[in-house]
Amino acid sequence: MTDSKNQSPNKKSSGSSDAPPAADGRQENRRNRGEKRGGRRDRRGQERDSEWQERVVQIRRVSKTVKGGKKMSFRAIVVVGNEKGQVGVGVGKAGDVIGAVRKGVADGKKHLVRVPLTRNNSIPTLSNGRDGAASVLIRPAAPGTGVIAGGSIRTVLELAGIKNVLAKRLGSKTPLNNARAAMVALSELRTHKATAKERGISLEQIYS
Repeated sequence: MTDSKNQSPNKKSSGSSDAPPAADGRQENRRNRGEKRGGRRDRRGQERDSEWQERVVQIRRVSKTVKGGKKMSFRAIVVVGNEKGQVGVGVGKAGDVIGAVRKGVADGKKHLVRVPLTRNNSIPTLSNGRDGAASVLIRPAAPGTGVIAGGSIRTVLELAGIKNVLAKRLGSKTPLNNARAAMVALSELRTHKATAKERGISLEQIYS
C-alpha cells in the first residue's frame, strides 16, 4: 500500500514536468516561423530598394528669415530611377545634407513617371516639355548614338533607361526647372499603338 501511494505522486509529477517543454517547443516553433516571415519581408524590401538608383543633382544651402534672424537649411535635388522606364525627380529640405537627400528620394518615388521605351532603348517620338522658364526638346536617336544631353536632363534620361536620345535645353539653365521640364516631356510620350487606339484607327494608317 505504501508503494502504490508513493508511486502515484511520482507519476503525476512526471506528467506535470513533461507539459512545459511541449509548450516551450510550440513557442520556439512560432518564433522560428515569425523569424522566417520577417526574413522574407526584409529580403523583398532589399530587392525592391536595390532596383532603384539615386543621383544627387544639386545641393544648396538656403536660408529663411525668421523673427530671431536667419534659419539655415539645405535643399537637395535628387533623381530616382530603375533604368527600366520609371524615373522621378524629388526635392528635399532639411537641417543637414543627409536628411535633405533622404527627403528628396522619398519625394522622387512619389512622383514617378513611366516612360515607353523602344527595342533600341530610345523614345518612340519627339517630345517637348516646359516648366517655368525652362524648355526641353527630346528627340529619338539611332542605335549607338548614346545620351546626347547635359546637366540634370542627362541624369533624368539615364536613370529612365534611355540609351539613345538627343536632347536640347532651351531657355532657363536652372537644374530643377530643366529636370522637371524633362519629366513633363517624358510623361507626354505615347507609343504608336496607344496613339492608334486613342484615335480609333489602325496601326498601318499611322505609318502611312
